[in-house]
This record gives sequence, structure tokens and C-alpha cells, in this order.
Amino acid sequence: MLRALYDWTMDLAARKNAVWVLAAVSFVESSVFPIPPDVLIVPMVLADRARAWLIAAVATVSSVLGGLAGYAIGLFLFEAVGRPVLELYGMMERFGDFQEMYNAWGAWIVAGAGLTPFPYKVITIASGVTQLDLATFMIASALSRGLRFFVEAALLYYIGPPVRSFVEQRLGLVTAVFFILLVGGFAVIRFVF
Repeated sequence: MLRALYDWTMDLAARKNAVWVLAAVSFVESSVFPIPPDVLIVPMVLADRARAWLIAAVATVSSVLGGLAGYAIGLFLFEAVGRPVLELYGMMERFGDFQEMYNAWGAWIVAGAGLTPFPYKVITIASGVTQLDLATFMIASALSRGLRFFVEAALLYYIGPPVRSFVEQRLGLVTAVFFILLVGGFAVIRFVF
């Protein structure tokens, strides 16, 4: 089954409309969707290395725009949803301290989440909730997401065939590591926040 899913993903990645699918996934991943765009970036670049830079650019722009949507969710839905929950649990006073700390380190927090497997959507929404300076948020998002996706594309562009061979020979291991990183990111959220 894993091999069939891999083959399907590689086939999808080679299609001309794959870049639109990547744009949609990158956008929604930054605000609500749990699966990162890397699951499409890797096979898309491996399927057509000549489009590596286009793929990285589409993922970056779409991810930053999706991050802006996540920011809006945090900014506009906090009063309706977040505040009543915090007040119910008597946590509203502590939220002020969290907001000050978050805004003091906001650029680094956004950049860290943008570069790592940490669920970026949590940070985009938190940035809106805390009203992190929008310019700081956008710059940190663009730099970190761009760095992540362009480095990934460059590595695949320059050493793509060996990577593809490695992935195909160790598909189970690669899949397991991916899910460990994904679940680990959510575990960090649970224990840090």
C-alpha cells in the first residue's frame, strides 16, 4: 500500500497542474492543514528537477499567504473563541504575560517554526492572537519559509537521483521518520504551550 501511495504521489508530482496542488497545500498548511508541503515538494522536484526553483517559489509564496490567513484567524477569532475559553479557565491574566513574551521574541519564534517541522499553523494563529507586528511576521515568514523550501529544492536539484534512490529503497523508514517528526512537532506544542 505504501508503494502504491508513493507511486501515485510521484505520478501526481509529474503532472503540469501539480504546482497548483502544491500552492493549495502550502496555503492551507500554514493556517489549518496538518500535512506540510514537503510531501509534495520532494516528489515534484525529484520528478522534474528543472522546475525546482519554481516549485520552491510557489511553496514559499503560498505558505506566506496562508500564514497571513492563519494570522487573520488568530486576530479576528480570538475575541469570539479564544478569550471566552481563557476566561473560563481563569487564564486571561496569564495570557498578557504570554503575549508580551511572544511579541518580544516573535520574529525568532516565527522563523523557528518556519524552518522546522514544528506545525507552522500554530505560530501563524498565535501571531494573530498576540497581534505580533504584521511586518515582523511577514518578513520572518518569508525568510524562514523561503530558506526552508529553497534549500530543500537545491539539495534535491543537485543530489536528486541518489535521494530518489534512497527514498525508493527505504520508503518505510522515510515514511516513519516523517511521521515521527510530524507527531513530534505536535508533541512539542502540547508540552511547551
